[in-house]
Amino acid sequence: MIELADPLFLLLLPLPFLVARFLPAGDARGAALAVPERIGRGILTGAGDTGAVILRRRVSVVLIWVLLVLALAGPRQLSPVSALKVSGRDLAIAIDLSGSMVRDDFDLNGEQVTRLQAVQSVGADFVRRRAGDRVALIVFGSDAYYAAPFSFDTEAIARRIEEATIGISGRATNISDALGLALKRLEQSEAASRVVILLSDGISNAGATNPRGVAKLAADLGIRVHTIALGPKDLASSAPGERGVVDAATLQAISDLSGGTSFRVRTTDELQQVTAALDRLEATDSDGLAAEVFRELWIYPAALGGLLLLWVAWRGQG
Repeated sequence: MIELADPLFLLLLPLPFLVARFLPAGDARGAALAVPERIGRGILTGAGDTGAVILRRRVSVVLIWVLLVLALAGPRQLSPVSALKVSGRDLAIAIDLSGSMVRDDFDLNGEQVTRLQAVQSVGADFVRRRAGDRVALIVFGSDAYYAAPFSFDTEAIARRIEEATIGISGRATNISDALGLALKRLEQSEAASRVVILLSDGISNAGATNPRGVAKLAADLGIRVHTIALGPKDLASSAPGERGVVDAATLQAISDLSGGTSFRVRTTDELQQVTAALDRLEATDSDGLAAEVFRELWIYPAALGGLLLLWVAWRGQG
């Protein structure tokens, strides 16, 4: 259905007729005006136009005016647009970019890859499935910072994950600051559901705060924290001083204290299973908000009026 964006402009339609009707006619007497001979002949020739020619010109001028006023009124048509699903959830994803993520002990499509490459591939696909969530990305090593603020643009967040580089945030593992940064933003959120997904492959060895204490703060704020302990070996079962192990017990405690779920991941397949489980835990299906998107049609009467004006001007030169 076609409608007008500013129908009040239609009140301008009778303006030329009102001007012609109520403004007094100008006094034809006055000094003579010298014009070039060619223009003078055109004036004299036009003075002898027939009634049909005069009527045609008047109709053309009226039609031009109507078309231009119609263009100003802004005809438009509502285009059908699929409703955007909105889950009412703010989801902060915190990814470990410490030095141990460079270890190539994961397999992806039959090739040996680093832990980061596995996380980038699976994590980006996971984020792209989160349509309806407002997602943010936090990366952490020695320090933690927002790589992407909260946004419904999940494709942009997924690209940030794919572009992540080890070392940009330091090579230590600061789980406390990563979780604390997520809570700082989520504390101000008015979303119905606030969730953190924290992935780490190491032991928290930076930051002044105990991760368990931050997890208790998350519980007090009503924020769930799901944790993913990534890596073939964990601290509890490894030899003393062994490198590249993950502190699965601490990550388990963080999720337990905050009401979330903890996952233990040793292979890429298990990582894919975890993202599928998170999809079930934090489902995105919900009714959406329909957006009104209009197809603007004003260009058509404006273009037609302009062409008609050029035609009238050209006929007047002939």
